[in-house]
This record gives sequence, structure tokens and C-alpha cells, in this order.
Amino acid sequence: MEYRYFKLSEFDSPDEKGSGNNMDREFVRLLDEARHIAGIPFRISSGGGFRTEAYNTELCKRNPYAVKNSSHKLGLAADILVDSSRSRYLIIQALLRVGLNRMGIAKGFIHVDDDPQKTPDVCWHYG
Repeated sequence: MEYRYFKLSEFDSPDEKGSGNNMDREFVRLLDEARHIAGIPFRISSGGGFRTEAYNTELCKRNPYAVKNSSHKLGLAADILVDSSRSRYLIIQALLRVGLNRMGIAKGFIHVDDDPQKTPDVCWHYG
């Protein structure tokens, strides 16, 4: 499957080249559609796409917000970098329009996932 705005390599785990191929294709399609609606680039943070078990375990040791049952390990999550209130607003609005309504909001990024094993319609703020 080809996307308008994304290459699966943008979702690679920092410790495994090519691991972005493990992303859920429908999830990436929804991100791609949201990017089109927002009209601004979506930059995926390093480690903000697919995560290997090893990378996620290491991240949990140094990041209090990282979790063992991360949706990133399933290819069902992305962390999108934001650099202004305007970009944050446009990205959130577009994600909601395509039906991605489970997200965490931080100063510098938005976590979004579509993990069917987790409670839908949830928005939280990272302290």
C-alpha cells in the first residue's frame, strides 16, 4: 500500500531498520488521511512509530510515561511532533475527523493510537 505523505521507514524503531513495515496499514492510512485534512506535515518522533520489545523495555526504564503494554509494539500508535498551538489544534482536529480519538497531548507531541484492546474515546495530558 502506498501513502500520500508517509513512508513506512518514518515509523522505524530506532533499533531496527525496516521495522516500520510492522505498522498496521489501516492505522497509517488513517494518519495519512488526517495529514491531508490538516494540511500541514506530520513528523513522527524517533521511537514514535513502531517499537521493538527491546526498545520499548529500554524506554520504560528512562521515561515515566512509557508503558510495557505500549500500542507502539503493535504498530497501532504514533507520536506526532508539534511545534505550536496552531499545529497542535490542526492535528487534533484532523485526527478526530478520521475517527482516531484516543490520544495523549504533550507540549511537544501528540500520541495517537487505535488499539482495540484499550478504552476508546480517551484523551489525556502528559504532565
